[in-house]
Amino acid sequence: MEKEKDPIQKPTTSLKRRTLLKALAGIPVLGVFSFEVIKKWSFEQKKKNRVIELLGLENLKAPIAVKSLSSKLGDPLRIGMIGFGSRGRQLSNGLGFMHPAEVEKRKKDNSLDGWLEQENLNVAMVGICDVFDLHAQNGLATAQNDIRPGGGTGLKLPVKRYRTYQDMLADSDIDAVMIATPDHHHAPITVEAVKAGKHVYCEKSVALSEDELNTVYNAVKNSNAVFQLGHQGPQNVIFRQAKEIIKKDILGKITLIETTTNRNTADGAWIRHLDANGNPKPGDEKSIDWLQWLGSRPYVPFSIDRYYSWTKWFDYDLGMISQLFSHDFDAVNQLLRIGIPKFAVSSGGIYYWKDNREIPDVLHCVFEYPDRDMTLIYSADLACSRDRGQVFMGHDASMELGESLSITVDYDSTRYKKKIEDGIIDTSGPMISIQPGSGKVDAVTSATEKYYVSRGLTTTSINGRQIDLTHLHIKEWIDCIRNGGIPSANIERAFEEGVACLMAHKSYLEHRRVEWDPVNRKIV
Repeated sequence: MEKEKDPIQKPTTSLKRRTLLKALAGIPVLGVFSFEVIKKWSFEQKKKNRVIELLGLENLKAPIAVKSLSSKLGDPLRIGMIGFGSRGRQLSNGLGFMHPAEVEKRKKDNSLDGWLEQENLNVAMVGICDVFDLHAQNGLATAQNDIRPGGGTGLKLPVKRYRTYQDMLADSDIDAVMIATPDHHHAPITVEAVKAGKHVYCEKSVALSEDELNTVYNAVKNSNAVFQLGHQGPQNVIFRQAKEIIKKDILGKITLIETTTNRNTADGAWIRHLDANGNPKPGDEKSIDWLQWLGSRPYVPFSIDRYYSWTKWFDYDLGMISQLFSHDFDAVNQLLRIGIPKFAVSSGGIYYWKDNREIPDVLHCVFEYPDRDMTLIYSADLACSRDRGQVFMGHDASMELGESLSITVDYDSTRYKKKIEDGIIDTSGPMISIQPGSGKVDAVTSATEKYYVSRGLTTTSINGRQIDLTHLHIKEWIDCIRNGGIPSANIERAFEEGVACLMAHKSYLEHRRVEWDPVNRKIV
């Protein structure tokens, strides 16, 4: 008698399964065991398919990176790099320039090929500006290195060191600048750059005061400059798929979002440039233009600690708010367009790193959006490395977003109540996962799958190839310069983020809840 066809599995899949079962049945004991394993596997696959179809996610796939042909046409975009520390080097790599020493290092650890496969953006680094001679020399060597991604070598153009950023901005040979200085220089350089007719890619945070933020906003809005803030996270495949999930209302009404940062190292707490005995290295002051580094900030004698660990002082930064929370806010704002909060309140203190810092090492910020019926919470600790993730909490399900993405249904969900009762959806663990290595949507039914989702043991890739997110973010900016359009981290998003960060900072300093006045556009 012919076996009944599986109503859900395709005939080819069913045939392969029957053939495999028949072969395994000939092996004593193992055949019986394997039969049960494969039968369970088949049931779980059917269950997964039903869940994915019910949610309308069967066609949700990883976005494909499309190369811009226009980036290969015409003259190269001439870019000046202002600040060439660690982030400046990373931006250069994203542009397609690498220091010879790093090239050799990557050859040895077999990581160079991935960078060489990066798209050639048809740009030239023609200017380097840094107050530290060593950094400037590294920048020049990087810009002059022949090896380039995309095959072949780049067009040879002269590379110049500028002693001040003002000299660079006055040079008509510079089309655009990338700002990777300490934060207290971001606003003044951005303002002067757009007034000089330069396009700007600026690392976060954009401003350290309301006056600075308003000045930057007005300057960019009154110019033809293309402005991009340095938040590359939304270029991630996982992030883009999360956006589709939000669009499909899989989570239901979102009323609470929790973002967190935990770090537990001296470097993570911004204690940097130390020798083996934990002492700062002397000598660098001889080749650092300290007055230029201070800029408009109050004068203090040269300090290696301030130069390398500047994030510890409010004169130069907002600490965890601008360095870490700003990335989280941008991610949430790009997904939900939450904009500026109505209220903000912060608390915390210096509870572990009893050094000369001003910034807290434990911090909690609460942002209220009464018009959206929603609260955003940020919680951070610089003395604990426990991973707490980033969670979007909806009435029907919660989404945890990080290196991977998972969705867990609420056992009191209205939307999924019948599916829970019928046993189609299990609320004890993630219902859906998206693994960045495969770009694949999958339902989660086994303990092993739950483990990999919780650990995030995958890497983001596009079409099976690793892609640098900073490169994609820079590419978006350059494509907008060449072809028109508005980049994702544009001045509107930067302003909204800037206000939120300054609200949290003001609340922490003044020990009170603050409010945004949208009419007068100020924090009260």
